[in-house]
Amino acid sequence: MVMVAAVVVRMSRFVNKIARNHPLLRILKVGKHSERLYMTNETVKSEKYIESNYENGVKTIILSHAASKNSLSLEMMKIILWNLQKDENNPSLRSIVIAASPGKVFSAGHNLKELTSAVGNDHHHEVFDTAANLMKVIANFPVPVIAAVDGLAAAAGCQLVSACDIAICTERSSFSTPGVNFGIFCSTPGIPLVRNVHRKIASHMLLTGLPLSAYEAYDAGLVSKVVNNDNLETEIKRTTDAINSKSRAVIQLGKKFIHEQLELDEASAYSYGTEIMIRNLELKDAQEGIKSFIEKRKPIWSHKFDKYNK
Repeated sequence: MVMVAAVVVRMSRFVNKIARNHPLLRILKVGKHSERLYMTNETVKSEKYIESNYENGVKTIILSHAASKNSLSLEMMKIILWNLQKDENNPSLRSIVIAASPGKVFSAGHNLKELTSAVGNDHHHEVFDTAANLMKVIANFPVPVIAAVDGLAAAAGCQLVSACDIAICTERSSFSTPGVNFGIFCSTPGIPLVRNVHRKIASHMLLTGLPLSAYEAYDAGLVSKVVNNDNLETEIKRTTDAINSKSRAVIQLGKKFIHEQLELDEASAYSYGTEIMIRNLELKDAQEGIKSFIEKRKPIWSHKFDKYNK
């Protein structure tokens, strides 16, 4: 049996025409949704992994695979990566929001069915290499990536939240690395976790599998803010609006520095930070910001790395 898998993002008239004329091909209208389409010589089925939309400089990626509790399967991760990278150089993009469809789970982590010995080491390598690439893409992405969590973020799901620049969750959310319960230590999920929270807290999570409540996660530094269960969307908009009002170039410069200085000792970080501040001041947007403050008006950003001409 021959199987062809393709990610369908937009439906063109041409494809719709083919679909109407082909007896074996049925394509569901998805608009801005991303779907995985399987075509075989016997059956056709469509399996949706995410939904995405773009509005006012904010791209929202919504995990939407309820059957697997939004597990970060290989296919799911590849689709998230594709959705991130396709807009990476979009000059109007200001932030990315990663959320999940309403339910009790943000993401249950890796799909354990992909981790059995039956699928083989090559597949295991691809799963964890793809996960590592996803987290690195988030870290190096030019605009802030925000996790909007309403429910359980477990194992690689917790890793995804840890990798984001900002994480906002509801009061009913929880966070765990329960791999030890299933004989699998959460080695890779622990990498960004231990870089977000104190080692003792990370060790407690990783070695016991016990979860943190929303407020425990906030106190530990895993999430930026906890909101009422009904106010997540409002707080996310408040956050993205605040980012939208800033210069994209300065936000990009700042995000890059946040990550880079973490690897330096304090003295080196101050030296590097001084260099970055001076480079920042050379930008047209920096001088526009200072000038607008003095003149008591809103700045008019270029959102570019153009240098100020005296």
